[in-house]
Amino acid sequence: MSDAALDGLGPVDYVVVEFPPGSSNFTGEMAAELIALVDSGTIRLIDVLVLTKADDGSVEAMELSDVGELGELRALETELAELLAAEDVAHLAAAMDPGTTAGVLVWENVWAAPLASAVRRSGGQLIADGRIPIQAIIASIEADEATATEGE
Repeated sequence: MSDAALDGLGPVDYVVVEFPPGSSNFTGEMAAELIALVDSGTIRLIDVLVLTKADDGSVEAMELSDVGELGELRALETELAELLAAEDVAHLAAAMDPGTTAGVLVWENVWAAPLASAVRRSGGQLIADGRIPIQAIIASIEADEATATEGE
């Protein structure tokens, strides 16, 4: 990428979505929502991998173009880079249970690119980031509600 392209790059995130044995489904509602985010310009999909972890712990990684049934995701396949290295795959697969299949999505947050560029031009740099898991937010809200109910 050129310096100009890198200057305009927004924050990049990834998720790993695991499916239990025999139930992976990368089409349908999930694919439609992903395509809607891309089509609206909210995100730019950078890489997609499908990982399968055998019962013996061995891992197979497939690029989206290697997956037989893509459905609506076929339109996204031609725009992807192969960003993740074998070391990344091994790290991500370590979180998977044996016998499962997972989708790994890497995307640029296009909506945040202008702010990220302005920060860099101002001499700033991102020194930390993170994500609060939805399960933690739900647990916190439920705990607050339980405390409020006890106080009545």
